[in-house]
Amino acid sequence: MTAFARRRRLSEAPPLPPFLSPTPLNLLAAALERGVDDGMLAQLIGLHERAQALDARKAFENALAAAKAELPVIAKNRQAMLGRQVYRHEDLAEIVRTVGPILARHGLSYRFRSATEGGLVTVTCVIAHRDGHSEEAQLSAGADQSGEKNAIQAIGSALTYLQRMTLKAALGLAASDDDDGKAAGDPETITRQQVRELIGLAEKVGADRDAFLQAFGIKAFAELPASRFRQALTMLNTRKERP
Repeated sequence: MTAFARRRRLSEAPPLPPFLSPTPLNLLAAALERGVDDGMLAQLIGLHERAQALDARKAFENALAAAKAELPVIAKNRQAMLGRQVYRHEDLAEIVRTVGPILARHGLSYRFRSATEGGLVTVTCVIAHRDGHSEEAQLSAGADQSGEKNAIQAIGSALTYLQRMTLKAALGLAASDDDDGKAAGDPETITRQQVRELIGLAEKVGADRDAFLQAFGIKAFAELPASRFRQALTMLNTRKERP
């Protein structure tokens, strides 16, 4: 059917009572009351469904904008080693704890879909609004074979990582170091550059890493309090100077 023919058929729809506005729902109600052919009814139903979808999308975008205005920067509450590089990151539980109540307050929710094919793990994060509109963010990665993980653990690690990254991507989240923890009394730790310096020096002098960490009561170089950095350097340099 041509556009002209569709306009003509719509123009032939039964007129609305003067007190009703010409919304798609009112047009459909009037058509059902007065009786129209199946073709006209299908067009009116389609018009109503498109109007509903547009309203739902507007509600979603308004709710997401309002929620994002309240979302804080996520605290990086975890520390890990990537080779010799130390980095801090926020785990999934920290993200959920931070964003969950805010999303719920604005009628938003999230869920994950996952799939594996061969060695590839795929996670889709779905952000949905109570009015029905939803949007997705999807990422894929290989199973995490680092450490001594078995096959299931490798997939589980990749799933957790991808859930965290897709949720951040879908919401446009940023993260920062846990300054609140430091303000509450946690000691300030050494910088990444200082971590690299200590690791390099320890390797150069052949220091026992486990013994060094135990001496300072820490589990990783990056946990060393900044106030004890000079002490650690002195300890390692003393070992270097021994005959």
